[in-house]
Amino acid sequence: EVQLVESGGALVQAGGSLRLSCVGSGFRFADFAIGWFRQAPGREREGITCIGWRDGVGYVPDSVKGRFTISRDNDKNTVYLQMDSLKVEDTGVYYCGARPWFCSQYGVPQSYEYSGQGTQVTVSS
Repeated sequence: EVQLVESGGALVQAGGSLRLSCVGSGFRFADFAIGWFRQAPGREREGITCIGWRDGVGYVPDSVKGRFTISRDNDKNTVYLQMDSLKVEDTGVYYCGARPWFCSQYGVPQSYEYSGQGTQVTVSS
C-alpha cells in the first residue's frame, strides 16, 4: 500500500521557521519526484516546490522563492521542506505528493500520482 505521511506542522509566529517531513512507503521512493503543495482557507491548492529523482528542483513560485527549501534523503524515504521567514499568508494545510521521475512543469497538485493527508501550518502575526 502506497503511503505518504506528512509531519512537522505547527503554530508559529511570523518570521519563524518550520521543517516539514514527508515519509513515503509502498513504492520505489528513489524513483519518484516528491513535491509539496498547500491549501489556504478559501483558496485553491497551490504547488510550492518539488524535487525530482535526481535531485533537480522544479518550479518554485515567487510567493515562497528564497524562503522555502526542499531536500530529500532516499535512505530514509523522506523529503523535507524547510520553511524560513514564515508569513501569515503561508498558513494552510501542507501536502506532499509523488509522481514518477520528474517534477511537473509548474508543480500542479493534480499532477501527483499519490498524496498524503496533510499537516497544518498556522502562522500568527
